[in-house]
Amino acid sequence: MFTSMAGRAVVVTGGSRGIGKGIAAVFARSGARVLITGRDEAQGALAAAELGAEFLRADVSSKRDCEQMAVTAAERLGGIDVLCANAGIFPGAVLDELTEDILTEVLDVNVKGTFFAVQACLPALRASGRGRIVVTSSITGPITGFPGWTHYGASKAAQLGFLRTAAIELAASGITVNAVLPGNIRTEGLASMGAEYEQQMTAAIPMRKLGTVEDIGYAALFFATDEAAYITGQTIVVDGGQVLPESPEAVG
Repeated sequence: MFTSMAGRAVVVTGGSRGIGKGIAAVFARSGARVLITGRDEAQGALAAAELGAEFLRADVSSKRDCEQMAVTAAERLGGIDVLCANAGIFPGAVLDELTEDILTEVLDVNVKGTFFAVQACLPALRASGRGRIVVTSSITGPITGFPGWTHYGASKAAQLGFLRTAAIELAASGITVNAVLPGNIRTEGLASMGAEYEQQMTAAIPMRKLGTVEDIGYAALFFATDEAAYITGQTIVVDGGQVLPESPEAVG
């Protein structure tokens, strides 16, 4: 039996939709006090009401917004025990057509946003005495590749480079830093890729189904527990076995 998360203060960036909302839902159902952030005020307010969470409009690519996020969490939640650095974007663009603006936006949100969110929350995480940082990375970049996502894959791999050294630097403060690497998860973003893409991805997964946002939420929840206190600088792949086959024929 895991120690209860009741009363823990949890911040989930990009928590108003998709995987972030799934992570926030799992923590909220576990009794945690949750603050979600997002760039869409209306969507964030709706998600917060549904989840029973707090919402703050914030863009993680802004250091000032992240600092305000930490202040707001301290005010509304009484501190920060867990930071789920989840916010991310994935606009598609093949390498020949990748513009500087798209590259900058992806790196600003996915990489700088992770740095800024963690930096802003460090004082509260240290004060917690049981601080946890959980990064949402991806199998794309660290393990696999997909046409049109060189920039996204690079940003997700960069997050893992970040967490390994951050885990060393923060270990003395009792803060762990780990990452969840989702495979293909059923979200609004995946639905926007079209039915054919969804069918192709499902066919490549040995379990023959897409993951749910809650599947990622439970992995994040595990990293946040007292029982995971001796795990840091690590990753867990949640993909239904997607990265295992060496060829399509292996899936059968």
